[in-house]
Amino acid sequence: MTKPANKSYLLATMHGLLGVGAIVGGLMLMIDPSGSLLNMPVSLLENSPFSHFFIPGMILLLVLGVVPIVVCIALLKRSHWSLAEKLNLYSDRHWAWTFSLYTGYALLVWIFAQVYFIQSVTPIHLLYFAWGLGIQIVTLLPETQRRYAK
Repeated sequence: MTKPANKSYLLATMHGLLGVGAIVGGLMLMIDPSGSLLNMPVSLLENSPFSHFFIPGMILLLVLGVVPIVVCIALLKRSHWSLAEKLNLYSDRHWAWTFSLYTGYALLVWIFAQVYFIQSVTPIHLLYFAWGLGIQIVTLLPETQRRYAK
């Protein structure tokens, strides 16, 4: 049987990998808002409120890049951060646990928005949708909840 600590390492790894990938992708979209660095034609944005990839890149960088990296570190170190505590809807849990849920929801919303705007589903959408669900599942496991209980 897996020790509860192993679940927190799994969860932290999921956030860390998500964050690194989103920072790289977000920076590439901000550096080249045409999307050509990532082989993404700007026509993908035809049904969206955006005419180029700069704003989506910035959202990707901050929401699915920086936040998951912060969550990753906080899950491992149990860092205190008063601002995050104020945004913690689950006062009986460490804020990093709650932000893990927030990040999972943000990833799912991001994928739903992409699919809605481009009106197509690709294997990468399915992968990141599963990743978002995986973050939610591991966060909600009883041993993970116990580990981050106050």
